[in-house]
Amino acid sequence: MATNSDATPQKSGLKTLAGLFPFLSPYKRQFVLAGIALLVAAGATLAVPYAFRQMIDQGFTAGSSAHINQYFLALFGVACILAVSTAARFYTVSWLGERVTADIRAAVYAHVVTQSPQFFETTQTGEVVSRLTTDTTLIQTVVGTSISMALRNALLFLGGMGMMFFTSVRLSALILVMLLAVVIPIVLFGRRVRKLSRDSQDKIADASAMAGEVLNAMPIVQAYTHETIESERFAVSVERAFATAMQRIRARALLTVIAILLVFGAIVFVLWLGAQSVVQGSMTGGALGQFILYAALVAGSIGALSEVLGDAQRAAGATERLLELLAAYSPIQTPAQPQALPARVAAGAALSLHEVTFHYPSRPQTNSLAHLSLDIAPGQTVAIVGPSGAGKTTLFQLLLRFYDPQQGQLLLDGVDIKQLALHDLRDAIGIVPQDTVIFSADAMENIRYGRAGATDEEVIAAAKMAAAHEFIERLPEGYQSFLGERGVRLSGGQRQRIAIARALLKNPPLLLLDEATSALDAESERLVQSALEAAMVGRTTLVIAHRLATVQKADRIVVMEHGHIVETGTHASLVAQNGLYASLAALQFGLE
Repeated sequence: MATNSDATPQKSGLKTLAGLFPFLSPYKRQFVLAGIALLVAAGATLAVPYAFRQMIDQGFTAGSSAHINQYFLALFGVACILAVSTAARFYTVSWLGERVTADIRAAVYAHVVTQSPQFFETTQTGEVVSRLTTDTTLIQTVVGTSISMALRNALLFLGGMGMMFFTSVRLSALILVMLLAVVIPIVLFGRRVRKLSRDSQDKIADASAMAGEVLNAMPIVQAYTHETIESERFAVSVERAFATAMQRIRARALLTVIAILLVFGAIVFVLWLGAQSVVQGSMTGGALGQFILYAALVAGSIGALSEVLGDAQRAAGATERLLELLAAYSPIQTPAQPQALPARVAAGAALSLHEVTFHYPSRPQTNSLAHLSLDIAPGQTVAIVGPSGAGKTTLFQLLLRFYDPQQGQLLLDGVDIKQLALHDLRDAIGIVPQDTVIFSADAMENIRYGRAGATDEEVIAAAKMAAAHEFIERLPEGYQSFLGERGVRLSGGQRQRIAIARALLKNPPLLLLDEATSALDAESERLVQSALEAAMVGRTTLVIAHRLATVQKADRIVVMEHGHIVETGTHASLVAQNGLYASLAALQFGLE
């Protein structure tokens, strides 16, 4: 994934998991409690073989039922301690897993939504969603299960080895030498598992991104009868993910086989030697039983650690992907000491552009705007027209600071917009985009998106101004009617009026209208046009429009071509010039 980042290169391997420390550190108390429960559970587990030895060597040989009862009661007491401490450990580490995962998801999402549009030029939203879900679930497994299991089994391994040496130095030394011989192939093979884990996650992310793109464009897919084609494309992507996952699974299965066979083979051989010692009388039956149980604990802990290592390898890949998102740096930032907009003394905002030159990061060879200069007085309505690709919408994106120009300045009320806090700048601007965005919520909340603290009465007033009140009232549940994902329950014109109501509710001094009436029928356009004319009073308005009614009523018309201003004037004066505007008017307004 391409991202702008000032971060240092990512660490490789399990060291990547160190990036989770900032999310783990706020919960030191819970980690201490989990650690105490873990130590008690491990200690109780390690006490079981010793209790068995005492029961065999002392209880049975003494021939006293009283002694046997005491040893069995002691063994049951150990089991009680083990049960309670294990349950406490499970609860605390599970809580930590859920809590840390929630924090990571929130942090990644909060960081992603602050990125500039440049970030989304190179990153598919489906991939981001995959990282927020699949990758964080892997991290949840590690924090909520694998770390605890790793520590538990590490303690059992160390404690078991210590007790094995206490029981028989000779047998334990033999086991240790043989175990060291089998660790090397396990570690080497584990590296391959990690690479396959990362590849698997990448393939899943690709499939998710493809699915998200197609599902968001279903009307077009179905209109062009591409259902089968898209299904086949997705199936191929899923099969690639499946094939990579199976490689990972086969590698992990082989790793497990190697680990268990080599470890248990070494242990069985040493235990055979121990049995010979019992036959010869140099070791008691209880001691051998104790040694066998500790050997089983050590072998089980090694097998569990190999499983945990596989989970950790997958989580390392997932962590690396999430840290890439968190390391993504947006070039659009609020300055360290932002200026405030001056107190408003006139209706609307003053806007000035001085020698603005801009190209999109993905198209550095082509200027979208070149040496653009424009002054707009407070309260003016300026229409911007021109052929497709002239730079009209780009101008709006620069005003909102979605991008910064490579050269030149944009001033709002005399202040360079780069010196303003992003929130203050965008709070002063309302926009009705050409591609209307409707959220999966009811009509009331979709309009209230313009100003989160607005009352229901203010929302309804804005809807009336945008000629949206009547059709909203006719919906099954009125303003509480759910509009469907992306507003699928509304017509294009209705969606546009919701967007206009949202901008009017915000009541900004600068209003940007990007083809605000393009999706309306003649009757709706008449209603909305009168509403927009009323809304333009008392504010500065920039209108990208092809409709003659909007252009004629503007105080000034600016004609753009290839990122330059080529003409400016009123409708009548520009038609009289017989230039680009006159030809556009003949093509676009000839039927009106």
